[in-house]
Amino acid sequence: MNWTQSVFEVIDMRSFSNLWFWIALAVVWSTTSHWVLGVPFDLIQRAHRQGGQPQSDLEDMVRINVNRLLYIGRVSGLWLLGFVCFMLTTLGALGFWYDIEFAQAVFLIAFPMSLVGALSLSTARLIEAEQPTGAALHKRLVRHRVYTQFIGMIAIFVTAMWGMYQNLSVPPIL
Repeated sequence: MNWTQSVFEVIDMRSFSNLWFWIALAVVWSTTSHWVLGVPFDLIQRAHRQGGQPQSDLEDMVRINVNRLLYIGRVSGLWLLGFVCFMLTTLGALGFWYDIEFAQAVFLIAFPMSLVGALSLSTARLIEAEQPTGAALHKRLVRHRVYTQFIGMIAIFVTAMWGMYQNLSVPPIL
């Protein structure tokens, strides 16, 4: 028995049958839907209910995070886009062409997250252009969260269906 066989016996590389993959998937989407443009959703709710200082804090955090996102997009956006496209293409080819299950699992998390990243950049541009405050800002952030949750629901559904297909059709490695 060689060392790679020992490692693969201890660590199950079949991602879709691994409980840790599903926990990681849940944590990724839970965290993504909680942090709206880098702002925790509970702050958005508190600002909507109370106004005053929480509203001021919300507007400051949104301004800071919008400026940060747009700066990154303007300075290194094309390079970042090229790198993300390269990585997604590599993961997709390894996963679905060469049938490497770990690459499939990473792709099924990374691709929808790239859509959320593009949505965040779009929302940041809208917020910069409109400069909303108060209820208009709350509405924009809640809409962004709903879109993120919709992408997450579709991603989790597709991942679950593909995972069940993989678990039922691929024999376990002995």
